[in-house]
Amino acid sequence: MSKKVLLTVVGPTAIGKTALGILLAKHFDTEILSADSRQFFKGLEIGTAVPSKEELLAVPHHFIQHRNIFDPYSVGDFEKEALALLNVMFRKRDIAVMVGGSGLYVDAVINGLNDFPDVEPIIRHNLNQKLKSNGLISLQEELKVRDPDYYKMVDLDNPHRLIRALEVCIAGDSPYSSYLNQKKAERFFEAIYIGLDAPREVIYERINLRVDLMMEAGLLEEVKKLSPYRDLNALKTVGYKELFEYLDGHYPLEHAVSEIKKNTRRFAKRQLTWLRKNESILWIPYNLEPDKMIKLVTDRLKSLQHAAQ
Repeated sequence: MSKKVLLTVVGPTAIGKTALGILLAKHFDTEILSADSRQFFKGLEIGTAVPSKEELLAVPHHFIQHRNIFDPYSVGDFEKEALALLNVMFRKRDIAVMVGGSGLYVDAVINGLNDFPDVEPIIRHNLNQKLKSNGLISLQEELKVRDPDYYKMVDLDNPHRLIRALEVCIAGDSPYSSYLNQKKAERFFEAIYIGLDAPREVIYERINLRVDLMMEAGLLEEVKKLSPYRDLNALKTVGYKELFEYLDGHYPLEHAVSEIKKNTRRFAKRQLTWLRKNESILWIPYNLEPDKMIKLVTDRLKSLQHAAQ
């Protein structure tokens, strides 16, 4: 094989990416690089569905709760650290596994970051003021007008992502999405995308069940501990912001849980919108037997090797 191979597991939230990543890492005797931006930060175990202690011990994992919530950490930071780690890993192995819940972070590792225009501080300041004065929906509506394509893909409940997209739209006088299809960066590895798939109703059922299990596991208590830091970017995400609203007395707990489920389903839909644009993904049924999953991936690896000869 002319290059090393990064097996990249993708799919909507709650579909079983962690389990498949561990299955592949065990089979190929390798390690896992996590590209789930929600799992980078310490203290957010339950609400971000961090792998269990048993799962973390099953194979070596990287980029799981390796950052403090107070630390600034960008996709550019992650790209640099992930490439440095892969460079070390590939000295010992031909294959590594990346498990990705965040499409932007996965793309940064595989394709590189895009060349965005410089943004003047006043633009970001004005958008933050708009958020404070008019709320999140004002940013959502502006993005829908300026970039309807990215509006369908972005996490609409994440103000940091909305502001980033809007400031690029304004600074470059072009849609944010127009910067996402630039020339790919040269990499020292080949990437094979492996997507877990399921009917939409199954995905939604799994999401609803996961949220119920999170609540049983103590999500509310976790959120209470983090409440003083709610303004940090790391906490402006599904599962936390809804329970902050409950703690502030804006609505009952039952409604907050219902909102978490609804917003997580919306997030999964946007993940699939992002992924469906990638025609190179090897889609595998989420409930396929493990040995058959391994065979499909092995066959794709053989095809890659054959093409490289």
